[in-house]
Amino acid sequence: MAQPDWTPLRNALRACRSSGTLLQLWWRDDDAVRPTAALDQLAELAMATGVPVHLAVIPADASDTLAAHITSMPLIPIVHGWAHRDHSMPGEKRNEFLTPRADATQDAADGLARLQTLFGDRLQPMFVPPWNRIHADVIAALPALGYTALSTFGPRPQDHDSIRRINTHVDPIDWKGTRDLIDAQTLIDRAAAQLHDRHMGRADAAEPFGLLTHHLVHTPAIWDFAHTYLTELQQGGAMPWRMET
Repeated sequence: MAQPDWTPLRNALRACRSSGTLLQLWWRDDDAVRPTAALDQLAELAMATGVPVHLAVIPADASDTLAAHITSMPLIPIVHGWAHRDHSMPGEKRNEFLTPRADATQDAADGLARLQTLFGDRLQPMFVPPWNRIHADVIAALPALGYTALSTFGPRPQDHDSIRRINTHVDPIDWKGTRDLIDAQTLIDRAAAQLHDRHMGRADAAEPFGLLTHHLVHTPAIWDFAHTYLTELQQGGAMPWRMET
């Protein structure tokens, strides 16, 4: 198998450096509920690359042992909805917080309260809606519930909401196909294109540039890509970012 060409990403990083665009790199991983071998591998990769992982924990299913297990790991717990339960109507895309329902805001509140009980001050009040979909009414309610940030997928709108948006931008998993690694060259080219948009002023250059992973379903190819990708970005001048209240 031919090795991917990282030149497009390296060139985009060089352009960002030449224009003085500071690139902050962050990492979000979804669907944690309990200690697993995959979670340990995630922590090992975070230590190897020097990039902490913002671990999106499903509150309704989170085990009491998870908090103690990750105490000494570079994993930062954040809130992943409530139960990762699909509430979509026929014909809609899967979602937990996009389809209007009376108890959506309460679920978001319960998610924060549950994980504050588990993790205490280690928890960062960032809300991650499952499937990266959320209704505007829920977004508007988040600050009053105690959240200070919202994370979905794709470049944040430059006129984003009153709550801080820290989105993810690169997802290496082929969810609609093999569920293995998307063609690595495609991923490299997509990342390079997004960085070029920042360089040209077409996207918000101040937003941390996010990698989205799902440790529970990773294949060896996904683990390997994530390692190389995080290394390439930092060698190109990106600086690790972590949320701090």
